[in-house]
Amino acid sequence: MNICVFKGRLTADPELRTTPSSISVTKFSIAVDGYAKQGEEKKVDFIRCTAWRGTADFISKYFQKGQEILVRGSLHNADYTDANGVKHYSMDVTVDNVEFCGSKNSSSGQQQNSSENVEIGDLGDFEEILSDGDVPF
Repeated sequence: MNICVFKGRLTADPELRTTPSSISVTKFSIAVDGYAKQGEEKKVDFIRCTAWRGTADFISKYFQKGQEILVRGSLHNADYTDANGVKHYSMDVTVDNVEFCGSKNSSSGQQQNSSENVEIGDLGDFEEILSDGDVPF
């Protein structure tokens, strides 16, 4: 089964193009935060994505650079050989579905959400667990 889901921010405005047979396509990349141990700098992965037809139209119309996006699709090899005969290897996500994840300002704590004031309740029965930053499995 080839299904992947990524949540990140667009690294540039998506550009809508049309194939000679009038099919919409947009290529874009997203910056996805990776995990880092405590005290280490957080790593970022840049994921290349391609969307076709209505999905491409939707992305180019409603998304822009810096905006958070969730993409679902399948992972494919995008290997090629350049003019000098050098083989290049890369992976590309063919996007089937996208979702809005927040506003551009949500990273600065200004999330536009109607349920901002959520009360958790009494946490007296819970014990705080301190983490050393390692994943427990």
